[in-house]
Amino acid sequence: MSDLKFLAFDIGGTKIAYAIIDEHGKVLEPGGKVFTPKTAKAIFDKLKEIVQSYEKEIDGIAIATAGEVDPQNTRIAASVGNLPEGYRNTEFTRLSAKPVYVENDANAAMWGELHIGAAKGCKDAMLVAIGTGVGVAFVIDGKLLKGKSGCAGEAHFPVNRGHKRKCTCGLYDCYEIYASGTALGLDAKEAYKDENADSHTVIKGMEKGDKLATEVFNHWQQNVIDGIVGLVNLFDSEVVILFGSLTEFMDFDTIENEVNKSIFGGPVILKRAVLENNATMIGATIAAAQKLKGER
Repeated sequence: MSDLKFLAFDIGGTKIAYAIIDEHGKVLEPGGKVFTPKTAKAIFDKLKEIVQSYEKEIDGIAIATAGEVDPQNTRIAASVGNLPEGYRNTEFTRLSAKPVYVENDANAAMWGELHIGAAKGCKDAMLVAIGTGVGVAFVIDGKLLKGKSGCAGEAHFPVNRGHKRKCTCGLYDCYEIYASGTALGLDAKEAYKDENADSHTVIKGMEKGDKLATEVFNHWQQNVIDGIVGLVNLFDSEVVILFGSLTEFMDFDTIENEVNKSIFGGPVILKRAVLENNATMIGATIAAAQKLKGER
């Protein structure tokens, strides 16, 4: 019997990536990327258009998306701050007569890293996805933590900053608004006193040896560390995987040392995700194949 093949999507606030991936997580065809349309209907129509181009050669659809996904892996279970109004109501199962599997992007990346990536062989692991927002995913005793409604792992818990920054969820001072790429951009605006400053300003400044840029980045990185410490204390993970483009510039030795100095349990290992930009699509595909074969 030939391996199952899926058309996998990674749907974010800025772009939609897609590829053909087999049940083992091997990328068979890179596919491509498109900018994320501005309305929920336009997103659905674009997905449908891509599906129709590949439908005859695949066994199903595997979708990794921003936003929390229900335990049945069919729909969005909670609002998505960086996607258009109405996206939560997207009927993904209408994309194809073939099976459609949907998973939160951080959960999907965690599942991919667990099976063929940096967390392979671990039973208790955590992934922190740092992008426009922050996504957190947990594997507990080999199983993905979903919660009663699929919303486990949301990074919208408050940190004590004095009602300073409003988060995309509508609350103030969530971990996400201090540890995301967006947060680094806000830190840059405050430090440089320039509304045009952003995360790229900080990275470029660091590359040029700018002292202020380094201070801004280190301050932001400490915010990331503080959240990891709290989460490791709660879940006692073996390994913490950091995922996202900004992790390229982070000091993993410093983060691992700082975390291990502050946690109550045994030492935790810090790693960078190895599946890179394909992690979410690979993880969603592996999970979709397992469900289709009755393995999960």
